[in-house]
Amino acid sequence: MPETYDAVDSLVGLAATLRGMGVPAAAERVHAAVSALSSLDPSRRADVYWAGRLTMCGSPDELAHYDTAFEAYFGERPGSVVRRQRLSRSALRLVAEPGDGSGESSGEQQSASAAASSVEQLRHRDVTTLTPEEKEHLHRLLAALRLPGERRASRRLRPSPRGRVDGGRTLRAWLAAGGEPARLRHRAPVQRTRRVVLLVDVSGSMEGYADALLRFAHAAARRTSSPTEVFALGTRLTRVSREMALRDPDEALAAVAEAVPDAGGGTRLGELLKQFLDQWGQRGTARGAVVVLLSDGWERGDVSLLGEQMARLHRLAHRVVWSNPRKAAPGYAPIAAGMAAALPHVDDFVEGHSLGALEQLAAVVRGA
Repeated sequence: MPETYDAVDSLVGLAATLRGMGVPAAAERVHAAVSALSSLDPSRRADVYWAGRLTMCGSPDELAHYDTAFEAYFGERPGSVVRRQRLSRSALRLVAEPGDGSGESSGEQQSASAAASSVEQLRHRDVTTLTPEEKEHLHRLLAALRLPGERRASRRLRPSPRGRVDGGRTLRAWLAAGGEPARLRHRAPVQRTRRVVLLVDVSGSMEGYADALLRFAHAAARRTSSPTEVFALGTRLTRVSREMALRDPDEALAAVAEAVPDAGGGTRLGELLKQFLDQWGQRGTARGAVVVLLSDGWERGDVSLLGEQMARLHRLAHRVVWSNPRKAAPGYAPIAAGMAAALPHVDDFVEGHSLGALEQLAAVVRGA
């Protein structure tokens, strides 16, 4: 029976990977990519690459992100993305032709086709259910993520084609024109990126998710537009921003493991959150920042203390986001004492169990 493969699903999945990197690959760009591919040969890797590159990127910076996303999504395989197939312009439903290709070339094409389709299955699966091979692919996709913070207007102003009238520049322009009326000059606030602070729970109850969440934090810490602070919550609080600055994810996680010897134990979220606020948050780390807690909310200490410290954090931060990998479980309700105490002081409560959930978290953090 011929294998069926949907190129539209692949382009949509590639766009989701790009959005996780902060590239605004919205629906209209995906539509343009689909239209471009309908005029090309989807059995050729180069055609799929250029169809996406010429339609999903809007600036030189996005081109570099596209190359990273394409390699992470399809894998660094030579040859075609899919086996030689017929293309329907209306639906782009790709059906492999029996008997096409043979030997090593056919194997490469089938492998690449399977990689593209498996990404969409991988995107929504709980990370604790993945095989070692699937986890390796997940690691590549997580490494491609970026976590740009929400944009904010600063007090500093700069020349702009629109905004408030810049009286000084307008007057100087009139004087330079000999007193004749001249075009109004304007200025607008400079846009800056808000700081992002990640508090990652590495206690025993988070054992199955801690690796993926730390890799997510590593990808977030690599953004350069604004500082990102990362803290590990074990039996004690540990600042791991320096370890996360290492370029290689595996080296970074090994450094974190050395810095956090208490991973896998119990945790008292209220006490650790108070320590964070006393030592770092109150002094400026959390002020005006987007603070993200990645935890199942299992509190072994004083629940009322957790509620008090969450209220304190909410007053300092611009937004508080809580990502709970248990939220996606059937029948889940945030009735555990720790989670129930924290939720009144949380702006966004999201899942964190899969690649798709972490991509959505990245979108929430940047204000999408």
